[in-house]
Amino acid sequence: MEANHDEAAAAERDAEIARATIGDRPELNAPITIVEYDPAWPDQFSSLAETIRGALGDTVRLLEHGGSTSVPGLPAKPIIDIVLAVRDSSDESTYVPQLEEAGFTLRIREPEWYEHRVLKQVNPDVNLHVFSEGCREIEKMLLFRDWVRAHPEDRDRYAAEKRRLGAQNWKYVQHYADAKSTVVEEILARAGWIPDEPAS
Repeated sequence: MEANHDEAAAAERDAEIARATIGDRPELNAPITIVEYDPAWPDQFSSLAETIRGALGDTVRLLEHGGSTSVPGLPAKPIIDIVLAVRDSSDESTYVPQLEEAGFTLRIREPEWYEHRVLKQVNPDVNLHVFSEGCREIEKMLLFRDWVRAHPEDRDRYAAEKRRLGAQNWKYVQHYADAKSTVVEEILARAGWIPDEPAS
């Protein structure tokens, strides 16, 4: 019975991923590529931030380097994660055309999850996460980044779990990201994060 439940949950997660994806989503069916920290990553972010600010001007309410490439000494997928806040991320007309003109492509739309959008770019590989200004998920992402920057023991704990999980085969990269949630929540609890109360 439990196996059937797990299979049903996995199928539902795959359906969620498909619904959120714009365009094709090829399966990975392979381990995750994780490399040692590259000191060039902050400079890559700075260059990308300049491009984004040039494209959006005052539409940018917050722009931060997030994800593992923003933490010195932390191994990571070689993809620069950027966190962008705009006034209203559901209003794509205020930022998507300008970012597409600058070389980004809208690939993920998640209206049910903080109106999250992801635009991607290659060379360098970039995930540009867009939320509305004041979104609590931004606070959570930056708290995690700042905590592991300041606490080497948790950085190393996170690195070990990333390597362990990354060595497995994953149908989609998102499955690997989902699998990391246990260690992420554990570290966030130490950082003092208080989750939202579940909706009744």
